[in-house]
Formats: sequence, C-alpha cells, structure tokens
Amino acid sequence: MTQTTTLELNDKLLAAIGMSADEFVTEMKFLAAAKLYELGRLSSGVAAELCGMSKVRFLLSLARVRVPMIDLADEELAREVEFGRG
Repeated sequence: MTQTTTLELNDKLLAAIGMSADEFVTEMKFLAAAKLYELGRLSSGVAAELCGMSKVRFLLSLARVRVPMIDLADEELAREVEFGRG
C-alpha cells in the first residue's frame, strides 16, 4: 500500500530556502531518510529507497548532513579491527 502526504508550500517559503517545490520535496525525503537511518529505524537500503537513491549514493550523501555511514560502538569497532587483522 502506498500513502501520499500533501505539503502546502507558498512562494515566500520556497524563495527563502532557494528551492523549487520539487527540489524541496526531494531534500525533505533525503533528510527524513538520513535521520531515520541515523536513529537506526531504517536500514541503508530502505532509507535509500525512501528518497529514491541507490544505496551507494545514499551512503555517500550522508556526509553532507553529517550523518556517519557506520556508527559502531567502541566494542564493536574493536571487534571489527581484530577481525580485519585476522
């Protein structure tokens, strides 16, 4: 099932942010996907799908909004480093 949400955007708002309505919607989808990914509520694949990007493009775009691609706890990072060393 697909649901649609309507946002009312006036010209003054769009002029203030310097975006067209389509650009604003695209940006909002990306920002929502990035935040939900950061919170661990979406996988990178589902987040990428939400904003209409490939998974690689989504992950590389996260730096623009200062969301880490990978957010490991210190213990997890240490395990990954040890695993990588063999």
